[in-house]
Amino acid sequence: MPFADSPVATPDLRAHAARLLMAAAPWAQLGAEDALTLIDAMRPVFAPSGSIVMEEGDAIETDYMALVLEGEVRAESSTGVAGEEVVISIIGPGGLIGEMGVIDGAPRSATCTALTDLKLATLSRHALMGLIDKQPMVAARLLMAISAGLSERLRESNRRLRTLSQVTRALQRELNATHAVNQRLLSQ
Repeated sequence: MPFADSPVATPDLRAHAARLLMAAAPWAQLGAEDALTLIDAMRPVFAPSGSIVMEEGDAIETDYMALVLEGEVRAESSTGVAGEEVVISIIGPGGLIGEMGVIDGAPRSATCTALTDLKLATLSRHALMGLIDKQPMVAARLLMAISAGLSERLRESNRRLRTLSQVTRALQRELNATHAVNQRLLSQ
């Protein structure tokens, strides 16, 4: 169902969604008409505060992404320890969630929880494939925007990994020094 035809989607919300999409990746050079074409391929979704929008490990409904129109979403990932999650980011209006799923359909890599009531515009892989066939330049610009967003997140993850590695090495040096002192004390 096109976004513009939804009873939830007023002309104002449609135009607001297009502006958010253009602002999300200005270098992708999405014009107003292109952004409206993309918005019209999307489906509006409302998610109440506290609801899980996407769940880490979910392998069933992964072939869509969402543009946050209103509200905030917390993206978090499990640490492998029950009850301990790492907040990856807080995503507000203009942010995209689930982009990897629309591209590869693999299980979700994070859990996205609505921190407030949310208005989202979702784009399915089927709708994206239709855009590729009918509006290849618009679809290419969207895919460039998605790629740039994923690249930015990968760079940030690399920075975090480097920092974690530095902290780990410093802790290991401290542990080695403490171990050496303990060994000397035990041998006396």
